[in-house]
Amino acid sequence: MKSSSIVVSSLLVLTFVVAACAPAPTPAPTAVPQPTAAPEPTAAPEAKLGTIVDTAVADGRFTTLVAALTAADLVETLSGAGPFTVFAPTDDAFAKLPAGTVEGLLKPENKQALIDTLLYHVVSGKVMAADVTSLTSASTVLGKDVAIKVDMGKVYINDAQVIITDIETSNGVIHVVDSVILPPAEVGTIVDTAVADGRFTTLVAALTAADLVETLSGAGPFTVFAPTNDAFAKLPAGTVEGLLKAENKQALIDTLLYHVVSGKVMAADVTGLTSASTVLGKDVAIKVDMGNVYINDAQVIITDIVTSNGVIHVIDTVIVPPAQVGTIVDTAVADGRFTTLVAALQAAELVETLSGAGPFTVFAPTDDAFAKLPAGTVENLLKPANIKQLKDILLYHVVSGKVMAADVVGLSSAPTVLGQNLKISENYGNVYLNGTVQVVITDIAASNGVIHVIDAVLLPK
Repeated sequence: MKSSSIVVSSLLVLTFVVAACAPAPTPAPTAVPQPTAAPEPTAAPEAKLGTIVDTAVADGRFTTLVAALTAADLVETLSGAGPFTVFAPTDDAFAKLPAGTVEGLLKPENKQALIDTLLYHVVSGKVMAADVTSLTSASTVLGKDVAIKVDMGKVYINDAQVIITDIETSNGVIHVVDSVILPPAEVGTIVDTAVADGRFTTLVAALTAADLVETLSGAGPFTVFAPTNDAFAKLPAGTVEGLLKAENKQALIDTLLYHVVSGKVMAADVTGLTSASTVLGKDVAIKVDMGNVYINDAQVIITDIVTSNGVIHVIDTVIVPPAQVGTIVDTAVADGRFTTLVAALQAAELVETLSGAGPFTVFAPTDDAFAKLPAGTVENLLKPANIKQLKDILLYHVVSGKVMAADVVGLSSAPTVLGQNLKISENYGNVYLNGTVQVVITDIAASNGVIHVIDAVLLPK
């Protein structure tokens, strides 16, 4: 037993010695862990674009617009295929309208007006901002154009500024505007427009009394220089009432037709004219002074009110037509300031001459002008023995042809019927004949010429 233990112990010792003397074992290779490839990310599904209406509802800034579309039964339309371009007013834009406007439009009885207003914000097709800026106008679904303007980098639709662009939807695009775009009112005739305006009640009453409503509601076109109620009020007391009486109907017709020109003459055209022929058949003078336009003595205060059959220009004074124009002699007789001149024409047997066809231009001395002559001069000239001298003096005041004031100032002389020239000069805006005789009143029209009033008698050499 003892010997067995010794043998076992010896074997154990031998085993340890052999193990200690043996070479070190090669370690088993360690497996290097390979990185696990991350899974390919799954692309998030694109948010599905909603319709114009869906987008407006989701946005939150268009609650009034959505309510309006609902009241107008346009939700289905703007949820359709389109495409549409909508200039969408925000709630703040609607809030800028006069108090009660939105509430009024949402009433059932105003549904058509609401529809018209909304459709005036819609353009067929998908028009992106880059396209909008290259346009000057766009036709809306309402059938009426909106103006497009780019100013200092900002885009305006009529007067509404585009503040956000290119909100894409499944059936078009939204551009946000800061104001509601109101469609223009339906344009009426000249009479309709005058009635609706409120400043022309006297004019409308006059047109009615003169039976001219139908005429100025016709096809035209006409240009009307329309006096306001204030303009009629400037006439002498009782004038309007007198004109409206049945017995004065022709005078009323004449007065009204003197304010009407055939054709559509816009303000830009008016300023290029010096006169215009009225429907009455008598001309009105047109003058531009310091940027203001005058028709005879009436100032044009508002221009280019467009109507379906013409245009209205508002004036501050009623234009009274001239009385029936007589000859130069008739006009001198009727005036009252030329009694000496008329007596001289009669004595010189020139009445018939200056009542003829002409035309003539007469530089007419007033009674005061004749009174400046030395005492007894007029009386001597009127004597039969001095008729030849009187005739020469009178003919020295007459120029052949119709020479208006505007033509006179461009001349240095003018030949008279006597055969001697008149010298013409200008000094500080005043026109003088032969250096000292001043022209004080110009362009008194006669049927056979024109009269210019002078302050002294012209004496031939």
